[in-house]
Amino acid sequence: MQNISVIGIGKLGLCISLILEKIGFKVFGVDVDSKYVELLNNKKFKSTEPKVNDYLKLSSNFLATTDSKVALNSDIIFIFVDTPSLPNGRYDHSRIDQVVDELLKLGSQKSKKHIIIGCTIMPGYCDLLKNKVHKLGYIVSYNPEFIAQGSIINDLLNPDLILIGEGDKYIGKYLEKIYSLFVQNKPTIHKVSPKEAEISKIALNCFLTTKIAYANMIGDIANLAGCNPDVILGVVGSDSRIGEKNLKYGYGFGGPCLPRDNRALKIYAKDIGIDANISAATDKANKLHLEYQIENFVKNNNKEKQIIFSDICYKTNTNIIEESQKLALAVSLAKKGYKILIKDRKEVVKKIKSVYGDLFDY
Repeated sequence: MQNISVIGIGKLGLCISLILEKIGFKVFGVDVDSKYVELLNNKKFKSTEPKVNDYLKLSSNFLATTDSKVALNSDIIFIFVDTPSLPNGRYDHSRIDQVVDELLKLGSQKSKKHIIIGCTIMPGYCDLLKNKVHKLGYIVSYNPEFIAQGSIINDLLNPDLILIGEGDKYIGKYLEKIYSLFVQNKPTIHKVSPKEAEISKIALNCFLTTKIAYANMIGDIANLAGCNPDVILGVVGSDSRIGEKNLKYGYGFGGPCLPRDNRALKIYAKDIGIDANISAATDKANKLHLEYQIENFVKNNNKEKQIIFSDICYKTNTNIIEESQKLALAVSLAKKGYKILIKDRKEVVKKIKSVYGDLFDY
């Protein structure tokens, strides 16, 4: 049985660990939270992510630990730690740096070790990391996933594409073989350089933001013209060059990935001398759409009746309120004096209440 290590077993890291265990690998999962590690090993952890609890219950070759040295039991080491956005919009790589520094303290490796970054990072980071680790026997690759919270395992099993920024040809072929063992569809496979993969990751997400912002702009135009947005967008999306996916009228884009990827691409482009004005326009369009929604609501509704907002997270089947455009609309209306009732799952209500207090009824 071959070993694989996963450092950072949060939602995505845990899902990948359990899938790899299910297809026959011995998986070592490393995390800093000792209580979380204990819950996983005792199979008492309960996830809101679909299928995770079942996968964990049935697992027999997944071991969670807080000891980073255990990761060196494998020649393949995935890293899935947080890379939050800094105030300037860049991704914070400090958690990855910390993990790598801990590995490097253990000295040179007799066998070649592959560090595979799965986090969202600024383009060029893998090249910097390569220069830092290659003398100690490590090769750096970039292998991001295109998933959405609330459907992580399903997205991993049925990807539209697989993106491998290979540090060498061996790892490219090896990762392709691993994917072939669990994917249930026939995705396109792209084996490219790490930097090409880094740019591709955020470029793809940024195209989605632009498509969503465009759909909402057309929908706002349709509304003001007295037309049905869904009819018009249905026509536009029927062209195969455009497609109907993500071309729906509704709330703006939000959540923990799309907004910050859009900003990060603009920053990276500026670093190398390009004005990514489409990214800037997309951000502006998203904000203008929210302003239109607020104005349209105020124009057509009085403040006497209670307004109910349910399923308030940025996406259905998640507990994430980060940059939720639906929540932003509720906040704006409440501040204008509307009586807003938040009706959602207990954990979501608790989270909103901790941030907004008595601004809403619950």
